[in-house]
Amino acid sequence: MCLTKTTTKSFKLFNNDDAVIFGVNDANLHLLAEQFDVTIHPFGDHVDIQGESTTVNLVVDILKHLANLLHSGIQVGQVDVVSAAQMAREGKLDYFEDLYNEVLITDAKGKPIRVRNLGQRKYIQTIKHQDITFGIGPAGTGKTYLAVVMAIAALKKGQVQRLILTRPAVEAGENLGFLPGDLKEKVDPYLRPIYDALFAIMGRDHTNRLLERGVIEIAPLAYMRGRTLDEAFVILDEAQNTTREQMKMFLTRLGFNSRMIVNGDLTQIDLPNHSRSGLLQAEQILRNLPHIGFVDFQASDVVRHPVVAEIINAYAQHTKE
Repeated sequence: MCLTKTTTKSFKLFNNDDAVIFGVNDANLHLLAEQFDVTIHPFGDHVDIQGESTTVNLVVDILKHLANLLHSGIQVGQVDVVSAAQMAREGKLDYFEDLYNEVLITDAKGKPIRVRNLGQRKYIQTIKHQDITFGIGPAGTGKTYLAVVMAIAALKKGQVQRLILTRPAVEAGENLGFLPGDLKEKVDPYLRPIYDALFAIMGRDHTNRLLERGVIEIAPLAYMRGRTLDEAFVILDEAQNTTREQMKMFLTRLGFNSRMIVNGDLTQIDLPNHSRSGLLQAEQILRNLPHIGFVDFQASDVVRHPVVAEIINAYAQHTKE
């Protein structure tokens, strides 16, 4: 019979101000204790960590990296703890602090926006170097938010002249005529995540001014037909709900000095009558073409509450069974 070897190690803060890495009411410590099945006892300027020796060492290393971030002037929150924990489990904790070297843009409150994990970093690098980027994976991985971040950054640098944001309005059958209001009022409910990202990054007033001037255009996918999108940063969200014909139509709108991002989750296809997803077909046909990049997000890339990743994995396992 093999007994698990347990040990206790202490992690000491450099100064009392560093206690912020423990979180409000030690929330970050509770998160680490649950994630790694260890017991953590805080005592003033240090904590004692008890559990299986290898796991205890990981938790100590995570706390060291979080403290290093804090000393670099970076505010540490629960999302950083979740990212560090995931990278530690994957044996990639040594790369954790590197994620914070680049500020993509600052939001409306002056807060720097950075990638949170290796999946997001690959996504950003692909957007920078490819004309069309496909981000495929579960909700909560930051696909839409980071796409908007990169679009706004390109606009501010003068790399593009306008932003075009679209998604298929499957819930309305793409036939928006029967809905009350003008085009904007008809499609707004289906584009709320994009609006939320715009408001968070630029503020509501600035966003509305750019919408009024036509610098930002938000429209249902059906209204892209027949257009050529030059000098534009174009984002297609919820792309798993495009038909094959819609996806081909959208991709062939790409003009000169433009970039496209196509985001979707192939586990959440809502197309009626068992129609085949245009995103699924595009992945099969275009994955090896030049100037087109694919980034596959996993549940481990989710930057929401840790239980979200567990839910995604549970549903995936249920589907396999």
